[in-house]
Amino acid sequence: MSRIFWDTNLYIYLFEGHAQFEAPTRALRERMLRRQDKLLTSALTLAEVQVKALRSGNPGLAQRLRDLVRQSSDVLPFNEAAADSFAQLRLNPSIRPADAMQLSTAAAAGVELFVTNDISLQKLNVPGIHFICSLDRAPI
Repeated sequence: MSRIFWDTNLYIYLFEGHAQFEAPTRALRERMLRRQDKLLTSALTLAEVQVKALRSGNPGLAQRLRDLVRQSSDVLPFNEAAADSFAQLRLNPSIRPADAMQLSTAAAAGVELFVTNDISLQKLNVPGIHFICSLDRAPI
């Protein structure tokens, strides 16, 4: 059993039925369930998955998406350990604040794998995260 953190983009692929990435994301989740891996994400993901629905004036859908994330994942808070990691990550000006929040929350939790399709994040070495990889390279 591994602790695997999903960046927001994987949830969006599922919720919006992304033509290219929905099926691989579902397949990854199925492999994780068979292996009894733990799915983790951050409180930031709860906010980000709601934005499109709220912009379109659909607060009910926004709440359903938030609930789906909470039901399928352990939602990690941004805590003091994450704040310290965040500060270190933000020393690199190429790392956006939202990405630094995701990475630092995962690092504070000591995850084995951080899955994202954000190419710029896949190149990083973040203490507290064993591996950062893309959806198609997830080693499970």
